[in-house]
Amino acid sequence: MTPDLERQTIDTIRTLSIDAVQKANSGHPGAPMGAAPMAFVLWTRFLRHAPSRPDWPDRDRFVLSAGHASMLLYSLLHLTGYDLPLEELERFRQWGSRTPGHPEWGLTPGVEATTGPLGQGISNAVGMAIAERRLAFEYNRPDHSIVDHRTYVIASDGDLQEGVAAEAASLAGHLRLAKLTVLWDDNHIQLDGPTSMAWSEDVLRRFEAYGWAVGRVDDGNDLASIAAAIEAANADERPSLVAVRTHIGYGSPHKQDSQKAHGSPLGEDEVRLTKEAYGWDPDAHFLVPDAVRGAMREAIPAGEALVADWEARYDRYRDAFPEQAAELRRRTLALGLPDGWDGGLKRHAVGEELATRGASQAAIQALAGPLPELFGGSADLSESNLTLVKDAPDFEADEAGRNLWFGVREHAMGAVANGIAYHGGFIPYVATFLNFSDYMRGAVRLAALAGLHVIYVWTHDSVGLGEDGPTHQPVEHYAALRAMPNLWFVRPGDANEAAAAWRLAIERHGGPVALALTRQKLPTLAGTAERAAEGVRRGGYVLREAAGEAGGRAPDAILIATGSELQLAVAAADRLAGEGIAARVVSLPCWEAFEGQAVAYRDEVLPPAVRRRVTIEAGASLGWERYAGDEGAIIAIDHFGASAPAGTIFEELGLTADRVADVARRVVRDGFRGRVPTVNPGHQPAGLGLGHG
Repeated sequence: MTPDLERQTIDTIRTLSIDAVQKANSGHPGAPMGAAPMAFVLWTRFLRHAPSRPDWPDRDRFVLSAGHASMLLYSLLHLTGYDLPLEELERFRQWGSRTPGHPEWGLTPGVEATTGPLGQGISNAVGMAIAERRLAFEYNRPDHSIVDHRTYVIASDGDLQEGVAAEAASLAGHLRLAKLTVLWDDNHIQLDGPTSMAWSEDVLRRFEAYGWAVGRVDDGNDLASIAAAIEAANADERPSLVAVRTHIGYGSPHKQDSQKAHGSPLGEDEVRLTKEAYGWDPDAHFLVPDAVRGAMREAIPAGEALVADWEARYDRYRDAFPEQAAELRRRTLALGLPDGWDGGLKRHAVGEELATRGASQAAIQALAGPLPELFGGSADLSESNLTLVKDAPDFEADEAGRNLWFGVREHAMGAVANGIAYHGGFIPYVATFLNFSDYMRGAVRLAALAGLHVIYVWTHDSVGLGEDGPTHQPVEHYAALRAMPNLWFVRPGDANEAAAAWRLAIERHGGPVALALTRQKLPTLAGTAERAAEGVRRGGYVLREAAGEAGGRAPDAILIATGSELQLAVAAADRLAGEGIAARVVSLPCWEAFEGQAVAYRDEVLPPAVRRRVTIEAGASLGWERYAGDEGAIIAIDHFGASAPAGTIFEELGLTADRVADVARRVVRDGFRGRVPTVNPGHQPAGLGLGHG
């Protein structure tokens, strides 16, 4: 392009962004106006992409971490020929459009990650760079570089202020992720005003301390300097951060370099003045000059040539390495599971005592061979979470092995896992204690929103973890996580259910799965070896029928439990049977999968006519009303736990088979209903009562 055409193209990106925000009367015009030159240089001189093949596996990834600047990305996608017509830009932020307020993966072609909460996008990009290195390590061969691409990011001041970004950047520097380049939109302004109000650190020196290469461009409109900085970054053997000094709202006579350009439309009068400053027709809206469109659409044939070259190289690779080529295609394009992938999952014998974290460890080992895409690690708790793939190398700066070490960085771990899932070719799993899922919740929510296939291994799932006490014991977490749309929360009740939970987690597509696993040993229950595989897949099932059901007798009561409390329900049913009370035991490890079953199946497991029910779970009672019903009782914990051996805690809180049997007896004989109070060990604030029937 000539310099004049480059300037016109940059101003087209700016004015499209201005017009879309103004028409929507909502959005963030300032960042696209300031960052347009660096985005233009990146997309036209460096980014290897294919607008007609946005799923091409070896494309470079571009992540707009500053998701509020979404019109910058939408303008680029439209101009370079992605399936995003101008009409969609005109429908910015409107119902049913493909141009939502913040980019959403899977909705808009060319969007690589759902970004919005600041810090997430740059952290996702770390995961993408990890995935590229691991995939290249697995499949590249001498003279056959079939995986070779970069990850680029545009990040804002706010992105670099977020703790999750600091965690992820520290990890990226440690791993020397050389194919990661971040352009920092250093405009000195955030929503409340100048960044100097709350930020005075030397950011580049901080990133240098993380192990990054750093650079600076003093003029965000200097295209040559931007290009030189990106070239230098790409040549370095470390991840790179380039600070590009820009001006928010560039060209606006009254709002440039002001927070007034950050999160609000410029206003009709200011839009006219800004367009005049660009030398633009102030009466033209959503104008794309023919010369600009023609030049930018050259990305289509250029991308097709890149894809054709890669496919030719892939064909040569396939001839030389047919098994590896077929597996790579399965993992990155076909997205299926290999035949017999779950054949090694162990069936545990009745009476075998094993913590569900231990059964999970056995499942990981069984799945690691047939599923090379299973890739992950723990936030400095691998010896407790039991997530290492044994005899497999580690992912380090000088080796792209299989076991990831995240350090004590739960939030970054979640966001990095999202990036690995966005990249493709892997089923990422990450682990910590269930209580610490709070530290990664922002990333978990985005995985659920984007529908990412991520598996969370959250161990130490209840007060049963024991002596570490209430600071580490999850109580409200089951309810809080079940409240998150599209997250499947699975709490298996014994070793066979834990193996089945892994099968469910691998098979599920369209969202993340959380496995809540015990520290303490649990007995393997009769019936799970035969019923758990299908029962857990469906979210809930009848583990034990009540006496007389085979002859047509309706149960007197239904005991419903999850996790470590399932054994209590089984033992209580035995006690009740001796008294002539026929109690069915239902295992309900995954509410979300159960609610997705047909009504007929749900009614078969929980017959509506059987209204005497008792639910048992070592967590908050919130939500159990739907299964206990109006004539049932809820045994739960609506206060914090205590520091003591697990057996003592359960005994003191009344989470015992005798207590369950007693409550069920009262429900059947006396009509007792409601929440069952448990002993408060002293952590409940005064004046907050416990509900009871």
